[in-house]
Amino acid sequence: MSHAAAIGRSLRLYHDPARQPLLDGFYRRFLGIGDLAFDIGCHVGDRAASFSRIGARVVAVEPQPRLARALRLMFRGVPGFTLVPSLIGASGGEAVLRLNSANPTVATASTDFIAAAEGAPGWEGQVWDAEIPLPRTTLDALIAAHGMPDFVKIDVEGWEAEVLAGLSRAPRALSFEFTTIQRDVALASLARLSALGFQHFNASLGESLEWEFPAAVKASAMADWLRNLPATANSGDVYAAGAAWRLKA
Repeated sequence: MSHAAAIGRSLRLYHDPARQPLLDGFYRRFLGIGDLAFDIGCHVGDRAASFSRIGARVVAVEPQPRLARALRLMFRGVPGFTLVPSLIGASGGEAVLRLNSANPTVATASTDFIAAAEGAPGWEGQVWDAEIPLPRTTLDALIAAHGMPDFVKIDVEGWEAEVLAGLSRAPRALSFEFTTIQRDVALASLARLSALGFQHFNASLGESLEWEFPAAVKASAMADWLRNLPATANSGDVYAAGAAWRLKA
């Protein structure tokens, strides 16, 4: 499959108009008009589009050149939208992004992620067939440039703990993707959030946009849930909020 065809497939899948009310309703728990959102790993922009529809300003980070070009076209003229074509990590400098031409939404800077996906159920047929060196910045640097976000979404295919290592101040709320092939990364990310002062956690599996817990739980309960999750769950997102901002049902 060509890069263009793969991107087109992802756009059709993630920008289904029928999903938009569900996305917007879910993220209104975290964002309102005039708030600031960081979308780290913007991919094809479905979350960034939701944040914009809600009325938030968006800093979208997407290092893949083809996806960045598509995002520039999609969000041309959208007020409050800023695209940052960079990798995010624990420090500045440079890193290598591994590309999956058949599935551009799973590009990764993590060789451990690629190794974990090899032969794993649910990850069959994935091939990272190209790589490019890219500039790397940090969440702290983004905050210095754009301001403290009200919500940060992180979806970077096994690089989540690395991204969080470059954050020294806690925003109001945050989410990070996890996979059952790399529970260690999820647990390291959870530990980092706890160290930053996040106290309330919930999770959503896959693209369900439904809470797994009827009310927010502590980090220890979230860690137990991640450890005991069946491998067939595959992936999802952990949501975190600080003491002054409780996760809404």
